[in-house]
Amino acid sequence: MDKFHPVDMSVWQGRQDPEDGELALRWHDKVQPWPQAGSAAAGVALVGFACDEGVRRNKGRVGAAGAPLAVRKLLANSAWHLSRPIYDSGDVHCEDGDLDAAHGLLAERVARLLDEGHFPLVLGGGHEVAFGSWSGLNLHLAGRGRVGIINFDAHFDLRMKLEQASSGTPFFQIAEQCAAQGTPFTYACLGVAETANTQALFARAEALGVWHVLDEAMTPAELPALLSGLDAFIARCDHLYLTIDLDVLPAAVMPGVSAPAARGVELAVIEPLIAHIRASGKLRLADLAEYNPSLDQDNRSARVAARLVHQLTK
Repeated sequence: MDKFHPVDMSVWQGRQDPEDGELALRWHDKVQPWPQAGSAAAGVALVGFACDEGVRRNKGRVGAAGAPLAVRKLLANSAWHLSRPIYDSGDVHCEDGDLDAAHGLLAERVARLLDEGHFPLVLGGGHEVAFGSWSGLNLHLAGRGRVGIINFDAHFDLRMKLEQASSGTPFFQIAEQCAAQGTPFTYACLGVAETANTQALFARAEALGVWHVLDEAMTPAELPALLSGLDAFIARCDHLYLTIDLDVLPAAVMPGVSAPAARGVELAVIEPLIAHIRASGKLRLADLAEYNPSLDQDNRSARVAARLVHQLTK
């Protein structure tokens, strides 16, 4: 049976610089275990989705189940610059291959954290995490307002769910759920690699009204146009869910993913877009997906993932 594993605070350890006092604190000094009694001040709540069952089903290279622990280890020694509390609420595991049950557990945890006023930041795991993350926000909102999904990704992940869900199906699953409950499917996919998506996927994106931008159009010179497009998308939404598939980044920056990008989108473009989304005041939930520690080199990918966590929580 899938389990929600409580947090192991032993991972939160690192360098100490007592000679510099409070100005030398790091994440390991500040992260607290999430109190399940629900009495904590509102802050950021980390949730691990230690699962790559969807990657296996999608014929990818497994190993992303180890990502939540690996990212925590890199975060632990990162310098602290935040002003709100950070909690660690433990991990969802998918130990017996029951992805539906794992999605349900993640949704319940995300919804509860949102109910308590926290900003959930989910550490995947394969990109199958997206359906569980979105389901938690959907459960919390109960139809209150339009949710916009912004996905930084080389792939649409709009494969049709036939017998089983996978890391390639989450946004098709969300579209189906939106249709079933009579709510709009409002989806943006930024960083799409033309060579990594079939004509069928482009046609499906078109039919579903997906706003997409190709990786080759996401350059520093195009930032003004990208920000303008993002503003138009955000204006249509009451709430935002941001999901970052780390394979959107260039392979030289993010080697530790199942499908490294031939081109990718630079951090110099991704980070200003993240800041713009945060500044909208509509961001309710975010997750990172597809980091695979077994494919990493010198923790390069883990460092980038930790940096993005920092950007999302500033």
